[in-house]
Amino acid sequence: MAALVPAAANAAPGPPTPVTDHCPYRVAPAPAVDASEVVAPGSPTPTALPVPNPPVGGDRLAGCGVIADPAAGPVPGRLTSAGWLIADMDTGAVIAAKDPHGRYRPASTIKVLLALVALDELDLDAPVTATVEDWSAEGDSCGMGPGGHYTVRDMVSGLLVVSGNDCAMALARQLGGVDATLAKMNSLAHDLHALDTRAATPSGLDSAGMSTSPYDLALVFRAAMTHPTFREIIATPTYHFPGYPPRSDVISDTPHPGYEMQTSNHLLLDGYPGILGGKTGYTDDALKTFVGAAERDGRTVLIVQMYGLSTADDSYWTQAGSLLDYGFAAPAGTSVGELVSTSATTRGAEPESAAEHAAASSPTHTDDGTPVSVRIVIGLLAALAILVLLAIATRLTGRRRG
Repeated sequence: MAALVPAAANAAPGPPTPVTDHCPYRVAPAPAVDASEVVAPGSPTPTALPVPNPPVGGDRLAGCGVIADPAAGPVPGRLTSAGWLIADMDTGAVIAAKDPHGRYRPASTIKVLLALVALDELDLDAPVTATVEDWSAEGDSCGMGPGGHYTVRDMVSGLLVVSGNDCAMALARQLGGVDATLAKMNSLAHDLHALDTRAATPSGLDSAGMSTSPYDLALVFRAAMTHPTFREIIATPTYHFPGYPPRSDVISDTPHPGYEMQTSNHLLLDGYPGILGGKTGYTDDALKTFVGAAERDGRTVLIVQMYGLSTADDSYWTQAGSLLDYGFAAPAGTSVGELVSTSATTRGAEPESAAEHAAASSPTHTDDGTPVSVRIVIGLLAALAILVLLAIATRLTGRRRG
């Protein structure tokens, strides 16, 4: 049975952490507050994803309340997220969590999954032509326009730095269209064992059937951080995004110059110690979401926040910092579960050379601990001795016959 650990007793008063002990989101997210998930007439309503049994990552992660090791101390107080998770990104140990497999809407954190698909399949230098569907996309925008000269790198950077939905649409077109892109995103999620996840839009805008979980977002972000280009872009506080010429359909329009876009990740902007980067998200149905990581003293801590809010005296960034602080303060080896590893986890890692592979594949010691090099020398000496004995025996035999 998972241990339920109270929040810090000396925490300042603030909004209570939502109670999820009764598992309200085990199967599906909370009901939508708007019409964003209304299915068009004649279209099928997506069914809920199956709930894995046993849960991915260990039996303790089946708990829906706070799951933590009392030896690591009280978990942070004043957390407004219904679900959250803290993990050691290097070892995969889940340090603490709340409703880790609860199903929530990802909002723009799903762009991490889209970025990973794009980085796997597309040439970063390939040109991208903006379309009216791109710059008409709802929500946050990179600022694409007709006649602009863009590359896939621009699109992935805009996707991650300012969460541009226009960039998400452009990448989806490069990947074969929205339906093909969603199929690729969901296939990758399955490969990563992110079984609470269904991408229903490339950008994270709410749509029927959309879901993920704190645990799944941790799996996806951990996999993405093995990709050198993703790791570089997610750590970028600013990026120069190209402009475009005057629009022919706008009377007396003037040129639209490029600009320095600035990340929406305030842990990066404000210089949280060791911050490596992260991805934000927000919709009316998803509320605030965040996934990110920091490195300190040789240890990398990953956090996920879902279905939360900033309040007047308790910003979401303060809450994120307190989760990271708890992870760094937890004793090494603290674990209530694990982030499973798969062959897809290191999709973006640099391939090893043939020589490195051969060296890594060759054992250096035998089962009894004897170095292989010693065994080789002994074998050669034994073979030489046998040859000498055979030569002597042949000469003696020849003498007897003569």
